[in-house]
Amino acid sequence: MIHLMILDDHPLVRHGIRMVVSTENNIHIVGEAANPSEALELMSSANPGLVLVDLNLGGDNGLEFIRHARKNKFQCKYIVLTSSATSEQLRMAQELGVEGICLKEALPEDLLYAIDVVSRGRKYYDPVCMEALMETTTPSYSKPALDELTPKEFEVLLSLGKGRSNKEIASEFHITEFTVKKHVSQILSKLSLTDRTQAALFALSHGLVEFELSPS
Repeated sequence: MIHLMILDDHPLVRHGIRMVVSTENNIHIVGEAANPSEALELMSSANPGLVLVDLNLGGDNGLEFIRHARKNKFQCKYIVLTSSATSEQLRMAQELGVEGICLKEALPEDLLYAIDVVSRGRKYYDPVCMEALMETTTPSYSKPALDELTPKEFEVLLSLGKGRSNKEIASEFHITEFTVKKHVSQILSKLSLTDRTQAALFALSHGLVEFELSPS
């Protein structure tokens, strides 16, 4: 069961989200908040596993709320909802390790898909946001740079692009998680990337893989 909380300063938006997620039997809304202070108080008592956060909360900022919540040791995942986001905001979301970004213009099934993906421990960034993020965060590469990867490193890169964890990659290739970490380190070094999120975005944006949702 996914214990979901909604943080948005617009009552109509909260109502719309509630109507969408209420169609799913495995999602339970534990509460709603209109501002960060209400949200923090509610999180202390409701203990949500996932919070939908509006990027622009009137005079407040959704990303700053997430930063503050994490500093206060709230152990939950976050999906940012936005109509538009600047490159700086997208970079900040990535730096904060935000698990998901979904456009408010998305179809209901897209939001449900994002909630499902993030609840499984993976990341979901709307393709529009991903494209903008890649333009500002991922270095250009040449074919020779990609050719520097060993066959196993290339396979691990593809798995990163599919959103798989180190444990899942280790199981898939029958290697230890320590070995997976070594492969990831080599991939980042050879492709001049900073972290596994950039590696995953790299694989997706360059058409090496398509994001897939693993079965339960």
